[in-house]
Amino acid sequence: MYCKKQRKIQRIYATLGITIETSHDTAGFACDCIRHYWKNHGKLLYPHAPAMLLLCDYGGSNNARHYLFKEQIQLPANDLNVEIRIAHYPPYTSKYNPVEHRLFPHVTKACKGPVFKNADIVRTAMGNAKTKTGLKTVSTVLEKIYDTGKKVSAGFKQIGLTQLKYNLLFLLTVNF
Repeated sequence: MYCKKQRKIQRIYATLGITIETSHDTAGFACDCIRHYWKNHGKLLYPHAPAMLLLCDYGGSNNARHYLFKEQIQLPANDLNVEIRIAHYPPYTSKYNPVEHRLFPHVTKACKGPVFKNADIVRTAMGNAKTKTGLKTVSTVLEKIYDTGKKVSAGFKQIGLTQLKYNLLFLLTVNF
């Protein structure tokens, strides 16, 4: 049964965040994005949530095979005191990510026209993206310098992370 109250609740939660970086796409940036989202949006929307589930594509800084991302994701889990679960789509299947289908066409449309001279113009353009069904975007800029070429700590690979294959997703659970 679908009632007016459910529609109102869905409108409240129909906001997706975009984080723009001005440095490099690193594991540190991905973890800062998670931390920023939870402190500014997730904690307010879901105050009693013991965990969060992130749907990630397979490439880039949050690659399922990179130990550095797995090591650094522990930092926001400790800081936020929340369990972080990550479901990675297998390679070349991020097109099945529902967020990409709902959000990216509208972001692309909103970004047509302006000349991107700085990150604030990009933030404003992406922040204007919305759909007819009420989905809105909130965009922020993280102007931190992220170092590239970091290596995973020596003993981290021996810790024994559990990585499960479940319904074509790679699931990684990090506990606080």
